[in-house]
Amino acid sequence: MATVTKPVAPDEPRRPNIASASVQLPAVRSYEQVDREIIRTLRPSLPWFIGLGVAVLALLIGITAWMYQIYTGLGVAGYNPPVMWGVYIITFVFWIGIGHAGTLISAILYLFRAGFRTTIYRCAEAMTVFAVMTAALFPILHLGRPWKFFWLIPYPNWRYIWPQFKSPLVWDVFAILTYFTISSTFLYIGLIPDVAVLRDRENISPIRKRLFTMLSLGWRNTDNEWRHFARAYLFLAALSTPLVLSVHSVVSFDFAMALTPGWHTTIFPPYFVAGAIFSGMGMVFTIIIPLRKWFGVRHYVTINHLDAAAKLALFTSLVVGCAYMNEWFVAWYSGNEFEQNFFANRIWGQWWWASAILYTCNMVLPLSLFVQKLRRNAAWLFIISFTINIGMWFERFVIVVPSLSHEFEPWQWTSYRPTFVDYSILIGSFGWFSMWFLLFIKQLPVIAISEVKEIVPPQLGRQHEHGVDAAGRHFEFEADTPGEFA
Repeated sequence: MATVTKPVAPDEPRRPNIASASVQLPAVRSYEQVDREIIRTLRPSLPWFIGLGVAVLALLIGITAWMYQIYTGLGVAGYNPPVMWGVYIITFVFWIGIGHAGTLISAILYLFRAGFRTTIYRCAEAMTVFAVMTAALFPILHLGRPWKFFWLIPYPNWRYIWPQFKSPLVWDVFAILTYFTISSTFLYIGLIPDVAVLRDRENISPIRKRLFTMLSLGWRNTDNEWRHFARAYLFLAALSTPLVLSVHSVVSFDFAMALTPGWHTTIFPPYFVAGAIFSGMGMVFTIIIPLRKWFGVRHYVTINHLDAAAKLALFTSLVVGCAYMNEWFVAWYSGNEFEQNFFANRIWGQWWWASAILYTCNMVLPLSLFVQKLRRNAAWLFIISFTINIGMWFERFVIVVPSLSHEFEPWQWTSYRPTFVDYSILIGSFGWFSMWFLLFIKQLPVIAISEVKEIVPPQLGRQHEHGVDAAGRHFEFEADTPGEFA
């Protein structure tokens, strides 16, 4: 939780901030400052246009590869029987996992009143919605006839035949639709007070004012509206929390319900949930650290916020590491020759290099977060976030490809090599996600204006050089606490 220190005596040595629940943003003095500085982030800039252009280019590369695949056939995707799941299902699970951090930060931490979520949860919520939108593309990309995707939706079609509910594709449709509906609703409800602020600002075009008026649902900032808003937000937070456990558990059933070595295990649901939260936290760091620098909002997203979020990432890394070790133990203790051969092949055999990347990025490097100086170093957290994203993608690779390429019959053992179509569609998925996120941050506030105002010290009736804590007592701010705005 972002904090300030209490007053220090002149002869007392300087020290890092100490956790306190009174005032969390020492450099934010007034509501007008919050409105001015956060709304300022909505102005397009040259780096933003460059980023949007790169994202659109990456998306066009993916679209071109997909059209080529439709024209030529799924054979260009690098499938080599029995490895009939490749980069598409790997990237699908990766993006579903990325979307879970938004629900964790915005809902679960809200229920537990974790203060460090205040200035980063809006970014995480938007990331959730766009990550789920990206994941939703891959069941369609994986179909041989993508124009028949609506057969997956459970409705009585013209043939009076219901979809095959034993198909993992249908399970994924249920998971994606449920998660997207709740996440987008949660994001929109939280945006209503901020949209009203955008509606009431000066020098706004009539079209945008009319659009914001409709989106704000007539918000007037009354006590009655805030009471209903708080109740609705709390209800949605409680409703969203089980989704963190249920949605990715359903995705894990795509694998755990099969008899394939390395998949048929009961640890997959909690294992996938912990990995999803871990990968989502990595993506949050990848996004929020550049934003706090480029938008000049380091006094909102302080180093204390990043420190607390890094502790959560470290905890989920330890949970994921325990899941890895549990997999090894179960394979050894079971006495199942096929499981033992599979894990030997995964670690020392054909796929040792992928396992080395996986364990290094997800188990070894995150241990550096035990060091406080590294947790409070934004540059190091940004580097770690990249390694987490790479490691979690390879985790799904190690789950999918080695199992299918090393099943029960030795004569079926094979290899797998992604083609340029696989890589192009992977690049296109990042372009799709980045395009929507970049458009979002220039239309709506990436930091919640209303929630930031809740932790700003109340304004006095007359000018006063001191701050005010939650009990109404005046105190001096420590002007330049080491590490606060690093």
